Amino acid sequence: MIAPHADKLLAREQNYSVHQKPGNYLESFHQFIHQRLNQSVALGVVVNRPRDLTREQLREVRLLLDQNGYSEASLSTAWREQTNQEIAASIVGYIRQAALGEALIPFDQRVAHAMQRIYQSHSWTPVQRRWLDRLAQQLVHEVVVDRPVVQRNFEHDGGAPRLDKFSTAG
Repeated sequence: MIAPHADKLLAREQNYSVHQKPGNYLESFHQFIHQRLNQSVALGVVVNRPRDLTREQLREVRLLLDQNGYSEASLSTAWREQTNQEIAASIVGYIRQAALGEALIPFDQRVAHAMQRIYQSHSWTPVQRRWLDRLAQQLVHEVVVDRPVVQRNFEHDGGAPRLDKFSTAG
């Protein structure tokens, strides 16, 4: 028999694995990071030397977190529900926040601040500046921009060899 009354949404709840509340989920993530920090080289690189992070290490970290119930999407949702802040941080940001208490800053803002420091560090030619702008745009989407990424995404402009030429010119 079909009920004659209209449906009504009574509650909407997010499931955080075995945790009922976003705060408990985030706390368990913090504990997980601290427990695994010395066991995972890739996790150590994220915390201590993020600029040295390779694509393979990033994949390793994402796999480790996903296998243990800490996907980037779940962390983002828990953070939003716990703090009422919508922050599109990278997985690197969530890990560093958990391990070091570092402020959680949207990744695109983090890239913009880093690029401002780079722009101010040297007198760049217009061509070099355009390449830096393109690399910054790519970094917002890739998290790790290494030589293969540059070669693949900028191949029609000469790829990594052409970028090498401009990085030493001027």
